[in-house]
Amino acid sequence: MTSKGQIELVGLSKGFDAVMAVDSINLTIQSGTYCCLLGPSGCGKSTTLRLIAGHETPTSGDILISNKNVTARPPAKRGTAMMFQNYALFPHLNCLENVAFSLKMAGNKKAERNERAMAMLSLVEMQDLKNRLPSQLSGGQQQRVALARALVGNPDVLLLDEPLSALDPFLRKQMRAELKQLQRKLNISFVHVTHSQEEAMALADLVVVMRDGHIEQADKPRTVFREPTNEFVAEFLGDQNILNGQIVSAEGRTLTVEGPGNLRFPISSANFSLGDKIRFALRNDGLVLGGIKKGSYSLKAKLIQSEYAGSNVQVRLRSDDGQEFNAICGEDHFFSHNWREGDDIDISLDPAKIHPLSAKPTTAHNIQ
Repeated sequence: MTSKGQIELVGLSKGFDAVMAVDSINLTIQSGTYCCLLGPSGCGKSTTLRLIAGHETPTSGDILISNKNVTARPPAKRGTAMMFQNYALFPHLNCLENVAFSLKMAGNKKAERNERAMAMLSLVEMQDLKNRLPSQLSGGQQQRVALARALVGNPDVLLLDEPLSALDPFLRKQMRAELKQLQRKLNISFVHVTHSQEEAMALADLVVVMRDGHIEQADKPRTVFREPTNEFVAEFLGDQNILNGQIVSAEGRTLTVEGPGNLRFPISSANFSLGDKIRFALRNDGLVLGGIKKGSYSLKAKLIQSEYAGSNVQVRLRSDDGQEFNAICGEDHFFSHNWREGDDIDISLDPAKIHPLSAKPTTAHNIQ
């Protein structure tokens, strides 16, 4: 496997006065990977991106790109390019001139830089608008120009700081698809900062969830969603319920959990013993309302809120022990039952969509 564009962060820290924005993180991003740094405001994701770019100096630790230690190198000597949140296009230059600007500063001849800039504009399908000023472009078009400008220097790594946050929802989804297609076409490493769980899940090969300067979990999107390391990851990703139960029987690794309410279901884990209290993540799509099948794991719960969302209805329920949780119900199914708030509804649960939250999550899995 080639090391071109591979990124390694080794014990990387960055402090601002008494605050550690990034606290001794270790991370490897393989060559050609689309990586999303995900987390709430202030978690350290943008600082991490700026450290990789060379716009911040680390307090300690090392940054390796393409197997070369670039910690002390200036931004222009790292093989990276940065696309900023506000695009930072020069308002007095047209699209072609904006894209060619860095080549001009590097001393390339006009014909050479214009040829290269036109190739990048063609890559993002903006060649026909090469003479327009940024003020004459839509938000999506400005983003394409900013992308072309970032790529014109043939970087090994493209760094993107919340590139979709300024776009409306429809355009954001369109540009998300275009970013992924572009990354696959170029086959270079993308490191993309976002606070949007949906964006990270849709784009990334590697999702890195951060909190308070630390990495909470780094893995494939499906793994992070199905097997969150802790409550923070489960709750931040959304579409998960954090519930309480108790181990009421144990035969080797096969355990029976009771809760919420009188619900009982099996898990397989080496992390718990008979009588232990347990916290677990239950996906919203792991619950089925009504039509309980024989042999399924079921309970009764009270409907306390419903929210129509087009193709489905978002439902909030309460068990008889006071625990509240969310479920997703198909629109046709929900309205065919004429349910109302306050109704008691039979609920069945899919144990395959439960993940125990513990100190050793990698050894736990659900009985299918």
